[in-house]
Amino acid sequence: MSARGFWPMRDLPTVGWLVAAGASTFVHPFVPEPRWLMIHLLVLGAAGHAILVWSRYFADTLLRCPPTPRREQTIRLALFNAGVAVVVTGILGDVWPVTAAGAGLVATAVVWHAGVLARQVRRALGSRFAPTVRFYVAAGAFLPIGAAFGTWMAYDEAGALHDRLRLAHIAVNVLGFLGLTVLGTLVTLWPTVLRTRIADGAERAARRALPLLTAAVVTTAGSALAGPRPGIVVGLVAYLAGIALLAKPALRAARSKPPTSFAAWSILTGVAWLVGCLVLLAATTLTSRDWTHLDRALSEVTPLLAVGFVAQVLIGASSYLIPVVLGGGPTPVRAANRAFDAGGPARLVVINMGLLVCALPVPSLVRVVVSTLVLGALASFVPILFVAMRASRRARAGTPDEAPPVAGKQPPEGARPAGRRAGLAVAGLAAVLVATSVGAALDPAALGSTTGSAANGVAPTGNTTTVEVTASGMRFTPATIEVPAGDRLVITVRNASDGDVHDLVLDTGADSGRLAPGESGTVDAGVVGRDLEGWCSVVGHRQMGMVLTVRARGAADHGTHRATEPTPDGPRATYTPGAAPQEGFRTRDARLPGPPRERVHRVRLVVTETEQEVAPGVRQTVWTYNGTTPGPVLHGRVGDRFEITLVNDGTIGHSIDFHAGSLAPDQPMRTISPGESLVYRFTATRAGIWMYHCSTMPMSSHIAAGLFGAVVIEPPDLPPADRTYVLIQSELYFGPQGGTPDTAALQAGQPDAVVFNGYPDQYDHQPLTARTGERVRLWVLDAGPARPLSFHVVGGQFDRVWSEGQWLLGSAAAPATDTGAQVLPLLPAQGGFVELTLPEPGHYPFVNHVMTDGERGAHGVLHVTS
Repeated sequence: MSARGFWPMRDLPTVGWLVAAGASTFVHPFVPEPRWLMIHLLVLGAAGHAILVWSRYFADTLLRCPPTPRREQTIRLALFNAGVAVVVTGILGDVWPVTAAGAGLVATAVVWHAGVLARQVRRALGSRFAPTVRFYVAAGAFLPIGAAFGTWMAYDEAGALHDRLRLAHIAVNVLGFLGLTVLGTLVTLWPTVLRTRIADGAERAARRALPLLTAAVVTTAGSALAGPRPGIVVGLVAYLAGIALLAKPALRAARSKPPTSFAAWSILTGVAWLVGCLVLLAATTLTSRDWTHLDRALSEVTPLLAVGFVAQVLIGASSYLIPVVLGGGPTPVRAANRAFDAGGPARLVVINMGLLVCALPVPSLVRVVVSTLVLGALASFVPILFVAMRASRRARAGTPDEAPPVAGKQPPEGARPAGRRAGLAVAGLAAVLVATSVGAALDPAALGSTTGSAANGVAPTGNTTTVEVTASGMRFTPATIEVPAGDRLVITVRNASDGDVHDLVLDTGADSGRLAPGESGTVDAGVVGRDLEGWCSVVGHRQMGMVLTVRARGAADHGTHRATEPTPDGPRATYTPGAAPQEGFRTRDARLPGPPRERVHRVRLVVTETEQEVAPGVRQTVWTYNGTTPGPVLHGRVGDRFEITLVNDGTIGHSIDFHAGSLAPDQPMRTISPGESLVYRFTATRAGIWMYHCSTMPMSSHIAAGLFGAVVIEPPDLPPADRTYVLIQSELYFGPQGGTPDTAALQAGQPDAVVFNGYPDQYDHQPLTARTGERVRLWVLDAGPARPLSFHVVGGQFDRVWSEGQWLLGSAAAPATDTGAQVLPLLPAQGGFVELTLPEPGHYPFVNHVMTDGERGAHGVLHVTS
């Protein structure tokens, strides 16, 4: 097998997977969790394919074996890449059997690959480099285990072991399959890249490190599944110890011939990211209060491992190996190496400094801008690759890309004047600083306000008091700050919550800007001469207790300035009950079609915050699932499975809670930050009309703002009705025009309107319809958040009443004949249905018989014709 026959045909899929991984960063919000899609494309697709190609090549070379038959290797690579494609399809469609099928194909290809390598090692027991190939065999043995963990996660995403499975999956695949392959390869590749001999003791270190590294992976994954977090720390520390064993001869080689090429520095920084991420993960494991917290930390560390370690080692190794396997003699190899080294210092600084910025608790837009810059630096490998191939081809043809150096001497690979290398590194650093500045300028949360004054006539002392305040659990800590009168006060606010967005606003007008979890902002209160009040201005958070008091010690007037929470301009909106909506208004369709045939319901719910008309002449900022209030009505049967993808496209944290399923709330009902998503799975085991709603605190405000809906699960053997409607009662607490709900009115229980399906009196103006003698079924849910519902149809009598899981009147077999009911009484979050037939044409009002609420808009008409 010739070098040029070996590449590029066999390794082009690596480039394809790299490009796909880069493109996947732009798919949000079209897939539930885009970071995991990117990681699978990069780690499993690009790096996995490269491992099968290059480890095969190294094994043949190091063990002096005949080249692997091309047809066998092609089939194996096709099997592997098909498996990766199927896995990615399963992730995109959130279909676990597809993911499992892809994982099976990938595992089959890797086990076949490892088996061939194991046979080669047995035949070459006396080879000096057999330890390196044993790394490949051990790595191949780990991947099927990791694939099984990944399949288990896809099948039971909401299960109790999900967080532990993720850590075990990453430990086995990244540290086992990828880590062992990379570390074993570097035993021989690292000194080769440096163009020096292998340091004494390198083979011995490899033989000692492999059992330690293997045991470390088993310990880490096993402890993750079993639960004891100290065992995870032991495994991670043992893995670091294995790296240390291999590092000693590698450092000796580097001292004898310091790295100068882009390939060498890319590999070196990649391994440094591996070490740094393992240290960080071990420290986080020791300090995490629970598995949920550790899983969130793992979600932050894994992309750093994928990009910092996997991508840099892959690109660095390829930058050295591709010129070699393209071949053609020293001149073409040097020409290709020069192409790969072009701009190397700048690319290295952009990638590593940019990743470091992204790892810090910076504002979200800073992370977006800087990560885009990092992606560009990584993506530059692709055009540089083709430039290198062209340079190699031209050199083989005797057409050099540049004039030869003086006296015909070629410079050493990677060598260029020190001043030029430093200049390129400075340029890369400048690009990162500019990107950070641009992100900070675009993100209001990155800028602290210094508006307003609290001096109150007090002479400035010239001193500055700096205080750090933590926002978490609907509290500021500390909640009271004392500052000498006349001092300038600067407050650093850190959002330490799990998913909520917070801010700090002072009664002077100074504010921190909105802060996502992990972000920090600064409030410059200026010179303080009186007591101040502060609060979180996110809807409902002040009422939940997120308040701060600043006491000016020694001020003549120690009284606190009582401020009101700032709201959008204008007074609270009002409307006239019974007023007609504007021309062109369309009611919400209350009809409920029959349940779908499919037994697995996959639904995507996107949280948005948008201004809508909620009553005649009243526009409010509502929070919605899929743009409507209430959210979409979901419909199914007992035994149906629901897979809900929740995407937060709002500006603060949101969540979802389905009453229709029974499961631990820790993961699926957690609050997710803006831009994040989660998958919520449940099986509908009981019939009813079940509420779903945002469970982020304060829950009352999130429900009042519109984040609620219904799931209808029909009782078994329920006969069909001629007409079926769904009516969901809720309440409106008007803020100013364009504003959010008035939380004071909400807490006082004083709604401005009580409505069916989101708009007052809408079915008075566009009635529901039926014909005489038809059986009409009305599913009714009281979504609250506070008012009861006594549902009544004027002029009608119910002959079937079903409430909260039980028949109150009639049965599935037959309606009542000589008894009836006049109301369906419901408290908030309760639901049921009523049935009736109407004897003659006319207009039959339906109403909440808590008459004050009926007069606030909980009213409609059923228009019956003959």
